[in-house]
Amino acid sequence: MAKKDIHPEYFPEAKIRCACGKTYTIGATKKEIQVEICGNCHPFYTGEEKLIDTAGRVEKFKKRQTKASAAPKKAKAQGRK
Repeated sequence: MAKKDIHPEYFPEAKIRCACGKTYTIGATKKEIQVEICGNCHPFYTGEEKLIDTAGRVEKFKKRQTKASAAPKKAKAQGRK
């Protein structure tokens, strides 16, 4: 048997409003949805994405890697007594 009235109301003309001002019309279970970021203003899609390395972690890692590869390997002890 199918249960009645278990699904939420569906709005085929729901409005999605972004903080940037862009408005989309889609089908949803809410009549109006507010979002902070969308495909119109997201840095990844606009090409304004910036990778920020404020602590210099990448350079620090590369320096450790080159230092480790240049250092001679120590021989391990044969066994403990």
